[in-house]
Amino acid sequence: MAAKRVYEAWKGSNKFLFGGRLIFGPDARSLLVTLLLIIVPVIIFCVFVARHLRHEFPSYNAGYAILVVAVLFNIYVLILLFLTSSHDPGIIPRNLHPPEEEFRYDSSVSIDIGGRQTPSLQFPRTKEVMVNGFPVRVKYCDTCMLYRPPRCSHCSICNNCVERFDHHCPWVGQCIGLRNYRYFFMFVSSATLLSIYVFSISAFYIKVLMDHYDGTVWKAMKESPASVVLMAYCFISLWFVGGLTGFHLYLIGTNQTTYENFRYRADNRVNVYNRGCLNNFLEVFCTKVKPSKNKFRAYVQEEGPRPSPPVIPREPEPDMGGDPRSKVEDDLDIGEDLLKISQRRNIEEIDEDIRSRGSNGPPHTTSEVDSVLGSDRHAPTIRSEARHSSEERSGSWEIAPEVLVNSSLTENRSHVASKEVRQKLGGSSF
Repeated sequence: MAAKRVYEAWKGSNKFLFGGRLIFGPDARSLLVTLLLIIVPVIIFCVFVARHLRHEFPSYNAGYAILVVAVLFNIYVLILLFLTSSHDPGIIPRNLHPPEEEFRYDSSVSIDIGGRQTPSLQFPRTKEVMVNGFPVRVKYCDTCMLYRPPRCSHCSICNNCVERFDHHCPWVGQCIGLRNYRYFFMFVSSATLLSIYVFSISAFYIKVLMDHYDGTVWKAMKESPASVVLMAYCFISLWFVGGLTGFHLYLIGTNQTTYENFRYRADNRVNVYNRGCLNNFLEVFCTKVKPSKNKFRAYVQEEGPRPSPPVIPREPEPDMGGDPRSKVEDDLDIGEDLLKISQRRNIEEIDEDIRSRGSNGPPHTTSEVDSVLGSDRHAPTIRSEARHSSEERSGSWEIAPEVLVNSSLTENRSHVASKEVRQKLGGSSF
């Protein structure tokens, strides 16, 4: 079986083209809509507006420049769109296993194994790292099994953790992150300039028609309805791409991301990444784009044997299982203590009964005393049965020698106690 490449075994929701050379988001089809919104208006502009302005500037045929600028500017915007949507935005490779160096035993969360409550192996969900001298809390990602670096977030659409995550843009079908934010801003700002250019030249063509036909603006608009449509379209587009350009100029100047601005705006947090307006712009536009951390065309390497997690010392816990034989001895000791208590209680009751009756009462026979102390005589049998049942549960029918010794000692003690009671009864009857 041929080895798979990384992009073929990719666990994210991305789509790859040309053997993993291009990476897109799962909603890459929205790019077709964006392309139509850019290309179609420019084609209409070139055919119905710029073509008629070629001879309006006779010196050096300057009118052709309007057409050439529109075409080149449109190509430039499409290139920026392609760079934004087809590049790795800064995806962090996911781990195959949780970070073992962060393992610790959590006694508050335990699992039941064989009737024993054992602390489960856990690791912190968050931890703090220092950024520009300030502590920043980073979270653990259950999907990628890693601690996200600062300013990193998991995109639920692409199913990846992205460095300096800004947002997921459906118009480009890709996440906007560390490695493509510069291209995204240049695309949006260039689209804004293209809209202004088309709007301005269309308005200029309306002015030219008014001068040629010595008419009003309404006659000129009837003469070139395409110019009116382009002006209306560009006016609406400017509210979108123009507003987006202004918003991202503010974010760049304050060194924020869209995600941080919307999430932490009400928290009044200190922006630890702000280094001043000029330095913030230099960071975005003048720093070298970091290489991708993923080699999508590389072959998937087989996973080696996983090292065992580190042994972490912890407090000794009482052994709930223990040796079956020692458990039987403990049960017998408890039974012996209970038997002593019951014998002592029976003797006290008999003694009080004798004193209350005095010498007028009928003499007590040995059989009565024996009937009262019957539990003492049957005690060895009971202990023997308990011993057998306990040994049966533990899987062994042997009786330990220590248990037999304890049983014989208990019988001797019971015999002495019964003898003392008979002597007391004999003395009180006379």
